[in-house]
Amino acid sequence: MAIEAVIFDYGMVLSGTPDAGAGAEMMRITGLGEKLFETNYWTDRHAYDEGKLNGISFWRKLVGDAGLSDRLGEAEIAELNRQDARYWTVEDPSMIAWQKQLKELGMKTAILSNMGDAVCESITRSFDWIENFDLCVWSYQLGIAKPAAEIFLHTLHQLHVAPENALFLDDKSENIAAARAVGMLALQFSSVAQLRADMLAAELNRELPLPE
Repeated sequence: MAIEAVIFDYGMVLSGTPDAGAGAEMMRITGLGEKLFETNYWTDRHAYDEGKLNGISFWRKLVGDAGLSDRLGEAEIAELNRQDARYWTVEDPSMIAWQKQLKELGMKTAILSNMGDAVCESITRSFDWIENFDLCVWSYQLGIAKPAAEIFLHTLHQLHVAPENALFLDDKSENIAAARAVGMLALQFSSVAQLRADMLAAELNRELPLPE
């Protein structure tokens, strides 16, 4: 094994815990309880990530499907879209520092993330460190989202790296399974401590520094 590239998911890997204030504000605007809000929020999220919806149309559909159109208009929808972007515009300093360390050692690094337009615009506007990656693959721009094999193969092709020479990190088990299915080494991320332990178990510390 010779790792040539480390490919990171963004949400819950490079990003920290979502902004609680933004989450509370979205629930306040909609008036939905947490469970009902979560159900509605995730129903069409994959379509948003695939670019079939943009941020505004995602929230218009959610408002309509949840029966909120009689009291929520375009101003509230725009604010929901803004708060949704804020919700995910949070960084994990430890993982960002590790990516910088990998780059300094000559390792290729990439972001492969399921991402809608408004959230992507927020994080790329807010975080200069995004530019330190060799490649950023945002699902909405391709019209393909994880766990589709095509998005993994596209990323590898753009990096000029064979699947067996890439390490992929994601918080979702279905994306880990999909990455492994195309031949990548993949570790499910839950915390820096767990990543360190998993890298040690796989003896990746022989090739890569461990995150701190």
